[in-house]
Amino acid sequence: MQLSHDFYPFLEDLAKASSAAILPHFRTSHGVENKLSGGFDPVTVADRGGEEAMRALINARHPEHGILGEEFGSERTDAEHVWVLDPIDGTRSFITGLPTWGTLIGLTTNGRPSLGMMVQPYVNEAYAGDTKSAWYRGPLGTRQLKSRACASLADAVLFTTSPRIFKPVEKEAYDSIEKQVRLARYGTDCYAYCMVAAGMADVVIETGLQAYDIVALAPIIEGAGGVVTTWSGGSPANGGRIVASGDPRLHEIVLKQLMDVPQT
Repeated sequence: MQLSHDFYPFLEDLAKASSAAILPHFRTSHGVENKLSGGFDPVTVADRGGEEAMRALINARHPEHGILGEEFGSERTDAEHVWVLDPIDGTRSFITGLPTWGTLIGLTTNGRPSLGMMVQPYVNEAYAGDTKSAWYRGPLGTRQLKSRACASLADAVLFTTSPRIFKPVEKEAYDSIEKQVRLARYGTDCYAYCMVAAGMADVVIETGLQAYDIVALAPIIEGAGGVVTTWSGGSPANGGRIVASGDPRLHEIVLKQLMDVPQT
């Protein structure tokens, strides 16, 4: 890939370390724990091992940097540079043997997402961006990512993890948009955002995201020419209600239908 960000080589090292820790556990009889008492939020030894590998490398090579991870919390998050880690985004896919999961490795600089990668070691591909450009590497070779033009909901392909993630007032707004699009697909987790960056889809609408769910993906979509914000048009750095669009014109159309949805 061809990214000029100073920490891009280290990003590649983090991806290699996490992949080495995670991949041996995929499609094996690993144990699954539930992190919720009133629901199902799975975690595996692969999640923990992947994050531990990345944290160890960050603390060894850049001890002045902060870390925010899904499995082991935060360290030095007041630092100028903070690595935001989700070792397996799409754990439900992971534990059911589906390859629609990925490791998210993001970097914020002074609180803003500045660099990110989604790596999927089983299919041997990665998507990376630094807000200025974005690249794909995988079985199809290496190429620059470019989101596609789509200025109308009637022409758009829409992704969300599941309609069940929305609260009633949010789902009403989402359903209204879904009725207007050409095609809607569910269950793709981080791959949805990468497909927007790759020009294969047009918009992702989700809610309830954490920082580690989106920080790595925002620089990829922005680097490909797209836009990522909250439903109210703010920064996605802290997660929450997120909309990502490949075409800024489409983003404005979607925001107009989402920005007045009340918080519940």
